Amino acid sequence: MSRVIVLWSGGKDAMQALCHAREAGHQVVALATFAPPAPRFLAHPLSQVRRQAAALGLPHLLITIEAPFDLGYERALATLKEEWRLDGVVTGDIDSVGGAANWIRECCRPLGIKVHTPLWQQSREALLADLLTRGIVAHLSCVDTRVLTPEWVGRTLDTATLTELQQLAASQGFDACGEQGEYHTMVTDGPGFAAQLILGRWQVACQQQLAYLLEDEG
Repeated sequence: MSRVIVLWSGGKDAMQALCHAREAGHQVVALATFAPPAPRFLAHPLSQVRRQAAALGLPHLLITIEAPFDLGYERALATLKEEWRLDGVVTGDIDSVGGAANWIRECCRPLGIKVHTPLWQQSREALLADLLTRGIVAHLSCVDTRVLTPEWVGRTLDTATLTELQQLAASQGFDACGEQGEYHTMVTDGPGFAAQLILGRWQVACQQQLAYLLEDEG
């Protein structure tokens, strides 16, 4: 049994990758989020990510990366390999973004860390159907308003929403899984969750071309 960490954003792809890793017999020892100093994630608030990890009963590692980023990632991964006795890392990557090489794979190669990408270049229709089959509950947490209107923010990826999303993706030519940044998601339930997470009070906020869920702290 190989020891792995799952690179964790808190979205549907990371959750599906976690499921695949466990089904493949890997021992998932932690969830890891790489971040710049003083991070502020619009699509995946750290408060929610920590609640997800707690619900899944896994340690959450927030790993700060500073420039130069290639060296920063390599150093961080080398430390993780030693401290957690890692054999590999698991990512929810589906495809190359903007034609670039897979960043984590490039960083892990010289360290001898195996990178598992169970969703890689799978059918988008199959991946989205898999969400429902597994009972994964995910919400649209952020959208690029050049692709989707702000009204999409907060919607649950249920059968009706997925059907509408795929029809729109087919007619407009964007990635139905949001792999090029068209949208991001936030998981609140799925296999391994001790209990479903409650989103609580949120509102839709905008920053440049992005519309996203903002937690109401009042």
